[in-house]
Amino acid sequence: MDKLSIVVIEGTTRQERKSIHAARLIADMGAKIPGVSITFVDPLEMLLPYPDGNDGPNKIPAWVAINEKADAYFIVSPEYNHSFPGSLKKLLDNDLGNYTHKPVALAGVSSSPWGGVRAVEALVNVVRELGMVATSADVYFPKVDKLFDGQGRLQDQSYVEAIEKAYKELIWMAKVLKQGREAMPPEADQA
Repeated sequence: MDKLSIVVIEGTTRQERKSIHAARLIADMGAKIPGVSITFVDPLEMLLPYPDGNDGPNKIPAWVAINEKADAYFIVSPEYNHSFPGSLKKLLDNDLGNYTHKPVALAGVSSSPWGGVRAVEALVNVVRELGMVATSADVYFPKVDKLFDGQGRLQDQSYVEAIEKAYKELIWMAKVLKQGREAMPPEADQA
């Protein structure tokens, strides 16, 4: 079996973003799992178009190419105003054709003690509408300023277990759904 392709997405383009440390940690841990290939996506590098690019001429070819190969996603989102960032929504909306029946794990990040739980709750509705299947093993990074040092190193190793649990569920679901997509393509269930 080919390696599973998991896309880890950093959820914001803000200059002083702390969620980048959590996203890199999750990507680094995933890269060490046998049989998994990680693609790290930073929306700063995607040059998001200003006009909505849902299925029109503003689509980002690099993002579409990543999604075509993806078997699963792990989205790391900070919480802004009880939700997730607009840059993450714009990135997800830029390619509507390649998410169907692919699993997604979610991680929330915040400077508050809640750890981005409201961002994750808001994302569940969006990823479902996109055709993704949300896992139940979410990861939360509360008080992110204290969780990572100035170089982005995790200061509390107890979070490693939560990330491992999330990956275990994501990988299982990715394998099952990949077999399902191959055995019965989405067009076939329209009959």
